[in-house]
Amino acid sequence: MQFTDTLREETANSWEQSVNHPFVKGIAKGDLPLDIFKYYILQDIYYLKHYGKVHALAATLAEDFRVTAMLAEKAKGTAQAELTVHQEHAEILHITDNDWENFKPAPTAYAYTSHLYRAAASGSLGQAIAAMLPCYWLYADIGKTYENEKPTEKIYQNWIATYASDWFQESTNEQINLLNQIADESSKKEKEKMKEQFIIAKEYELAFWEMAYTNEEWFSDRQWHSQSMA
Repeated sequence: MQFTDTLREETANSWEQSVNHPFVKGIAKGDLPLDIFKYYILQDIYYLKHYGKVHALAATLAEDFRVTAMLAEKAKGTAQAELTVHQEHAEILHITDNDWENFKPAPTAYAYTSHLYRAAASGSLGQAIAAMLPCYWLYADIGKTYENEKPTEKIYQNWIATYASDWFQESTNEQINLLNQIADESSKKEKEKMKEQFIIAKEYELAFWEMAYTNEEWFSDRQWHSQSMA
């Protein structure tokens, strides 16, 4: 059993909930309200900005320059994906300049990206990759799970197709293989730290769906809180 197999076992319950979350099911069925998806896209673009930077930070931790080059390329690809997502979805979802001017990352989006930076700040390539891997792996799994679904909304068809695509599956497998290689050369103590980074990130992946589905806000922004303070 490889190291990543043990990580999937450790997160089996969270993984099942993520793949079958109402947010994901709504995309697959095509009945997820577009305003919920718009909220998600705005938060996801924020996330991708930082996800790309964490790839770049992880690249500096690699001793093997081939790994450095691979991670640097993925950092570039993530930045390009962010721009593509913005351009493709802005018109469909009516994302305006005003939306960006008033954008605020939700608590979960802010916390998740903070976790990724903390993993990179550990100085360990293995911990950084372990924290980044759930995002790749879960989306790849969801893409394959729902690739035969035909939601009526074109934007949802494209979303599923992106993560079911061969290039995304291959990119995910690269990250899985890299983490297994690192684990093979790591101490038991270091592997425990890598496992912890992966498990926390996986919990944030599930929380990200719930964040989008419930339109999560900061407590100070909630209307009921303002009224209760009046």
